[in-house]
Amino acid sequence: MVLSRVVNIILRAAEMAFAAIVAGITGWILARSNKHSEGFGEFVYTEVIAAITILVALIWLIPFSSSFIHWPFDFFVSIWWFAAFGVLVHLIGDGCGYIFNWDNVSPRGDMCGKFKADIAFSFLLAICFLASGLVGLLWVRKKERQVGAATTHHRRTRGWHGRSRV
Repeated sequence: MVLSRVVNIILRAAEMAFAAIVAGITGWILARSNKHSEGFGEFVYTEVIAAITILVALIWLIPFSSSFIHWPFDFFVSIWWFAAFGVLVHLIGDGCGYIFNWDNVSPRGDMCGKFKADIAFSFLLAICFLASGLVGLLWVRKKERQVGAATTHHRRTRGWHGRSRV
């Protein structure tokens, strides 16, 4: 129980930090482009889900049990980030070399390094939200089993056919 809470807090903090990095890089790219630039819509999409992610991760960083029941939304946001990853990979194409060559990845480097950093952190966000969803799903399943076991135990102590002996 404590381990799942610690993992949840670590994942939420990572999601917030990674989303802030993506929002910063993407915002920098958007500031230097205009709405007629190639890939403008893709960067706006990435910026919007980064803002939503920062807000959600900040709210769910508060360590309450209710932060675990949002696991379907975590899977949904993971799909958003996998889509952003795919869109950004498609956008960069072969213009900056092999996409998984991480030699020049840097949020402060050249434009190709910034693109690749944006792509890398988008992928990390997708994985973090997928992991958050799995942790939440496992926590909810465990709680359901505990409640089911308590209910079964309660029925057995009430007597024959579940009726009281009075």
